Amino acid sequence: MAVALPDDILHLICVQLWHQRDFDTLYNCAQAGKQLASPALTNLYRMHDVAPVTNGGGDEVELSRQGRPGDQDFATKEQQERIASKWALLWESIILSSLNKTLYPYCRYIRALNLRDLKELLEDFRFRSAVSKTFFKGPLAQFNIEMDTPFKLSSKAKGPRRLNVVAALDAIGEVVTKQTPMLEELSGESISSKCLVEMDSQAPPTTDDDALAGCRISRRRRRFDTGSLPIFQRSNVLRMVGTPFVDERETKRIRTGLEADHQLATFLNDLRPRSLETFEIISYSNIGAESFLALNCHRESLTELKINNVKPEAMPALSMLKGCTSLTTLLLTETTGITDLEKTQHDVFLEIIAWLLECKSLENVTFRKFLSAPAIMTPLLLENDIHLSKLEIEGYVMKDSREFHQALAHQRTLQRVWLKGDGEEVMRDDLDTLVDALSTLHHLRDLRLRDVSDYFKDEHICQLARSLPELEEFFTSGYGITDAIWTDVASLKVLRRLDLNAMTRFTLDGILDFISNLGDGNRGLLLAVMMADADSNLTEEEQSLIQETMAAKVEGRFEFTLMRDPDASEFEGESD
Repeated sequence: MAVALPDDILHLICVQLWHQRDFDTLYNCAQAGKQLASPALTNLYRMHDVAPVTNGGGDEVELSRQGRPGDQDFATKEQQERIASKWALLWESIILSSLNKTLYPYCRYIRALNLRDLKELLEDFRFRSAVSKTFFKGPLAQFNIEMDTPFKLSSKAKGPRRLNVVAALDAIGEVVTKQTPMLEELSGESISSKCLVEMDSQAPPTTDDDALAGCRISRRRRRFDTGSLPIFQRSNVLRMVGTPFVDERETKRIRTGLEADHQLATFLNDLRPRSLETFEIISYSNIGAESFLALNCHRESLTELKINNVKPEAMPALSMLKGCTSLTTLLLTETTGITDLEKTQHDVFLEIIAWLLECKSLENVTFRKFLSAPAIMTPLLLENDIHLSKLEIEGYVMKDSREFHQALAHQRTLQRVWLKGDGEEVMRDDLDTLVDALSTLHHLRDLRLRDVSDYFKDEHICQLARSLPELEEFFTSGYGITDAIWTDVASLKVLRRLDLNAMTRFTLDGILDFISNLGDGNRGLLLAVMMADADSNLTEEEQSLIQETMAAKVEGRFEFTLMRDPDASEFEGESD
């Protein structure tokens, strides 16, 4: 007669499997029987944030490659779709459990909730093309929040509405955080205040005299999280993250809310001067003038400064960072994307330019949701003593930025350029100016153009391909792109990724001719055609042929998505 092990022993076994990150065995335990299901599921969801299928399933793909010689850089379309389905199923189970729609309360086992991973899922092309329709069904339909603006199809037609990822994340985060009493870490690029309030309400009561927000400092680890303002550490690395991490050995409380800026400034001033090298805010915070001023105590040592989600009221205080001139990396993001310093705070605008012109070691610059970024960057790009390697500007108006685009040509050291902005109401000269400037940056390896290139034609893409021989990754939009681009694109001998989020009219023969001209330097190439015209649709057999040819030629892969359903009317939804 078999003897059943006590529940405590089964729990200890599952804990050991958790320490070993043995997902497969824990999954099998969960299916083995009712007695093992609870401890196995508890430990599975305790570490769900590092599961092989998260972050796009990179670990899952790696596992699937093992033991398959000659297939080290290739995952089939079926594998990719299967991994995306598993990725979505993981999040679906978490969300459903927070709505009390699952047999076991999975969300109550969660210790770390990574909303950034959920954001990546919702934005992933595999999710949009194959999984989203089944994901947002039943109880989850309430989270299918659409944007007000539909996809652009033509001057008259209205396309399907896009998912409002930010609003969906906020809604999901608010629901899930209500049901996660064991939550210790909450991370994401922009965590809503509702999520933080719900998380704080789940925190256990505190007894410290200075316990106000359940936020703690860890000197043991080099990451810091809080409910609404991050936690900190005496270290050459200071990372501010919107999550709370608990260290039982050595902790200290930090106030949040209106006093957060003062408390952070006090902490920065208490650090040994000239000791801080990296300072980063990833999520929501109340950082402001006092903290900016305090960072000047580390002006000689601070080389990396990344401040996301700067509030509009804190924008005028950015000029107080003027002493931090040893920077090599700068990232600034505004929360709303509507503050125009050049027009509303012109003195501050000029002071910021003067500060950045003194940062002679700058190499990497990123501005997001920063309307004045092109005007701020123009004199920097023209400065002979500044040599940038990466530039990212997101959230600007292209038609007002011709001087900025012209100035790009002066930074011949640039290797990575990412531009995303409003590409409406542009003239042909605006497009030509941008392309001509980029064409002079012969050492570019990574070029990503979104929205600003919506009206690119074949000739624009051809010119860039002819002029940028070192290009490895190329993302662009466009309109009416045809097989005419393939000859020039095939001349890019080290191209590893081509992402055409453009309305394209490719043929099977054109794509196969392109593949036939690829060489060893293109090994592992990903060709993504993401908005193909329905009138130029490729059949499943043709897509499979292209995929097989890519795999055989360069061990690459091919992804294909139509701009709209070919069976749907282009004018569906139009009102009289």
